[in-house]
Amino acid sequence: MADEPVEVRDELLAARAAEGDEDAFEELVRRHGPAMFSLAVRLLGSRADAEDAVQEAFVSAWRRLPDFRADARFRTWLYRIVTNRCLNQLRARRPERDLTAAPEPTAPEHQASPVRAAESAAARAQLAEALDGLSPEQRACWVLRELHGLSYEQIAEVVRISEHAVRGRIFRARRYLTEAMGAWR
Repeated sequence: MADEPVEVRDELLAARAAEGDEDAFEELVRRHGPAMFSLAVRLLGSRADAEDAVQEAFVSAWRRLPDFRADARFRTWLYRIVTNRCLNQLRARRPERDLTAAPEPTAPEHQASPVRAAESAAARAQLAEALDGLSPEQRACWVLRELHGLSYEQIAEVVRISEHAVRGRIFRARRYLTEAMGAWR
């Protein structure tokens, strides 16, 4: 057991990276890249746009590391950078929907049927369309809460609004999605 590697905390890696340690920053990208990409895909609806947004966000993070204060968690700081980059893209244009971006439930092959596959594809398409109907701000709050499991406090920190405003955006998003997905209830 003494030979097991000790995982270095994000904040220590961020401090090292701020001093120019590229290996430390590479480790942070390895740790957080998949979650940031997942967030960007869900916000933008396009894998290509998400790749660009996350790459730009990590470049921005690298440049801004000297300004990172350890009073916030590094992961939350990254969520903020990626979310802001995605919100700016969403505000600038309506994203094209990549329906493969919606998470697919995995079912054992022996239980899958053509009818279930068609229903699942139709539900994903309807959800993608419904998500497009949300404002970028509502969508960001909903995705961060429902798909990434962030607390209201963390979401407020990421999008820089009050917890009360976060709750309101999520409430309105849920209400809209419930109505839009009514046929699937």
